[in-house]
Parts: sequence; structure tokens; C-alpha cells
Amino acid sequence: MSNTLKKEDDKMYTTTLCFLLKKDKILLGMKKTGFGQGKYNGFGGKLKDGETILQATVRELKEESGIQVAEGQLAYVGKLDFIFPASPQLRHDVHIFLVHTWQGEPVETKEMKPQWFSQSDIPYNEMWQDDIYWLPTVLAGKIIEGTVIFAENNEDVAEFKFL
Repeated sequence: MSNTLKKEDDKMYTTTLCFLLKKDKILLGMKKTGFGQGKYNGFGGKLKDGETILQATVRELKEESGIQVAEGQLAYVGKLDFIFPASPQLRHDVHIFLVHTWQGEPVETKEMKPQWFSQSDIPYNEMWQDDIYWLPTVLAGKIIEGTVIFAENNEDVAEFKFL
């Protein structure tokens, strides 16, 4: 299926995704606005001009949850390329981080409503459908790299592969 992408569809923007872990719990946020609205997810988003991936991760986490972290507290766990053949403008690569130490307590923001979940009770049915393919691997301590190709409805996973 990835061979069907046209050259102009090859443009991609870079994003970040961060998950806070505390003992056997994971912090997810219910997305209240924009892309992914109505789904639980980690915290993150697009880089601003001149921003590094680490700077964007720190900024997005603070904006979306009130949590403050230093760049050194971010543990890089992988990168995924998200491809939306029906909506090529949505194509993006995501740099994924885990955090075990931070300052502050999660607070609801205009964009996200944070909630702690037991890692054995992650609400995959209320998340992006690809999460069940890779998040357990990350939580098991592995670093990942992969590609997710979404179906025409931009929701279902047509293909997932680790590289």
C-alpha cells in the first residue's frame, strides 16, 4: 500500500508524544479539541519554528498538562511514521518519550483532560487504533521504530510494521 503514495504526498511534519509513568500507572489525556479529539493519548504536538524535538516535548507537556520536565528527564523510546493516504497533509513522524520524574501535578487544560490509568487497564478502545500495536512494546522497555498506514477513513489501521 505504501507504494501507492505519490511524490507530493511524501511531505511530512515532525511531532512529539510523551507519556508520564508512575509505578504501574500511565498518564493519558482525553483530547478535547483539534486532531484526535475524543481520544485518549499521550501529550505532545508539532514543533514550532526553530524548536528542537526535546524543546517541543517539554513545551507541549507543560501546555497540555501543566507538568514541567527538564530535557534530561525525557527518555527517548522511539519514532513512528504516520501515513494517511486519504489525507496526505496529515502525514507526520512522531518522536516518543517516557518520563518518570517531573515537577507539578497534572491539571486539565483547554486541550487535554489528564487521567491516570493502570498499565493493565489502558483504554485502547478509546485511543488511536494503532496504539495497541506499539505502546505495549514501549511500556515493556523497548525502543521502537515503525510505520503506521491508516485506512481511507483515517481511523482504522491498514498496515503496521516495526522497522
